[in-house]
Amino acid sequence: MITPYTIAISQADLDDVQARLARVRWTNELPGVGTNYGEPLAPIKRLVTYWREDYDWRTWEAKLNAYPQFTTTIDGQNIHFLHIRSKVDDALPLILTHGWPTSVVDYLDLIGPLTDPRSHGDETAQAFHLVIPSLPGFGFSGPTHEVGWNQYRTARAWAELMHRLGYDRYGAHGNDWGSVLSPEIGRFDPEHVVGVHVTQIFSAPSGNPAEMDALSLGEKELWQKFHWSQHHRGIYHPLQSNIPQTLAHALADSPVGQLAWNYQIYGDDVSDDYILTNVMIYWLTNTAASSARFYYEVAHPTFVPTGPTTVQLGLSHFGNDYPAIRRFASRDHTNIVFWKIYDQGGHFATQTAPDLLIDDIRNFFKQLW
Repeated sequence: MITPYTIAISQADLDDVQARLARVRWTNELPGVGTNYGEPLAPIKRLVTYWREDYDWRTWEAKLNAYPQFTTTIDGQNIHFLHIRSKVDDALPLILTHGWPTSVVDYLDLIGPLTDPRSHGDETAQAFHLVIPSLPGFGFSGPTHEVGWNQYRTARAWAELMHRLGYDRYGAHGNDWGSVLSPEIGRFDPEHVVGVHVTQIFSAPSGNPAEMDALSLGEKELWQKFHWSQHHRGIYHPLQSNIPQTLAHALADSPVGQLAWNYQIYGDDVSDDYILTNVMIYWLTNTAASSARFYYEVAHPTFVPTGPTTVQLGLSHFGNDYPAIRRFASRDHTNIVFWKIYDQGGHFATQTAPDLLIDDIRNFFKQLW
């Protein structure tokens, strides 16, 4: 059963956030160390001031509620999703998946251009029916209640969701965890998935020394950047992959703690409202623990499919993001048909390079549909 859904956060919950922000106890820090020890006080204090004085949750709640939303139960888990049908006759169904620490908010600005390109300056662009779900354990999908909700189980759930919506042929796009699980939808539902577009391919060396020896100088530099990113920018990854519950005790009790933990990924590349709306969704739904558990489930799978994915795959890689190395990517995905590298943008391309991303999604799927 698919049930209509409207976000309706109580005023008591919003007042509680403000009360907690008003009595925040700030940590101490060392002078002159920058970000060497983690996120410093200054940007967090600035964001908390904006949160208390100017940020308006109700504005963002209304923006989300402007689109049809639904919930359904798949494999025992509540799944929340937006579903926006295009008025264009030959529109392609497309499921868009966010990652951590984000939400369905990622795709709000893409809805108009992707569902109605003619009203956004392109009469011939590919149009889409959009399905935008909240990952299991994230946001309005609510917490998970069973072990095992990783990229594979989620990919199967997404295939079931598209089947329930009556879509016989469809595409998939993802960022962050969405980039990891979207090719798996193609693996599990190859008869119905026309192609998959992602913004990262996190393929690493196989462990064979000959593979590393064969890398070009440019590829070796990319691998060094990837390795550095994983061990510096990605330090949250091993923590959430191993002790998500320990971490969650702090995050579930402090909105400022949730903000600081999420902010390490955002930095200054995106707007304050985007950061705070995502933080509010995690806080208001109390999904700090279950969203972090996604990392644990990925790191401790009980089932791992064998062999590479074979779905037609496209990558749009944006500057300053985790480097993509095609030699490694082609080992894990044998049917890469689209590969574009940009200097600008970043990990959150829906916010930092939306026009480029929209054009690539349109062009990639237009050649397949």
